Amino acid sequence: MGKIIVIALLALLAALLWRNWSRQRREAYITSYPYQRFLDKRLAARRPELSAEQRNEVFAGLDDYFQLCRKAGRRMVAMPSQAVDDAWHEFILFTRQYDKFCRHAFGRFLHHTPAEAMRTPTQASDGLKRAWRLACAHEKINPKAPERLPRLFALDATLGIAGGFVYQLDCLAASGGAAGSGYCASHIGCSGGCSGDSGSSDSGGDGGGCGGGCGGGGD
Repeated sequence: MGKIIVIALLALLAALLWRNWSRQRREAYITSYPYQRFLDKRLAARRPELSAEQRNEVFAGLDDYFQLCRKAGRRMVAMPSQAVDDAWHEFILFTRQYDKFCRHAFGRFLHHTPAEAMRTPTQASDGLKRAWRLACAHEKINPKAPERLPRLFALDATLGIAGGFVYQLDCLAASGGAAGSGYCASHIGCSGGCSGDSGSSDSGGDGGGCGGGCGGGGD
């Protein structure tokens, strides 16, 4: 009986060690991926207003987003940035590289699904709230009392992205400003225009502050 318990404990320990190693391996793979090599020219053509330095910020945001998808497992994570969503669109066009990336980063293919294909009306809203919580945790920000926005939520405003999503920490400013002037970060919601298994919006400003989503990768 004692041997059986020892064997079971060793098996459990081995499983935990393997899971931790797999998580670290996937995290490192996403972080070290050469996004710029594949995507810089295409993003420059798509967003000619962005400098090389600004495009690097977008690629850093893409890295952030994929890390959130990895942490979320198979739960949908909305895309808070139109600029990063643009880079993601371009990445998918490199079909072989993107497929290989997904297998190494998530253990499965990360699909890009439009809002119309969402299963429920609340899926996008839930995905954006999940993106907010995970992004805040990723950057060690209190999600209920943030002193700054996570990079994914700040990027479009910082870069002045036309048709981008703007989030504000000041909820009174967000609610009292002109229509479309910003979304309140601490009361985040999304009425549509984003989703998926990883999904993304092709819509402009009626997405409630999100441009896409992912179903995650699972560790």
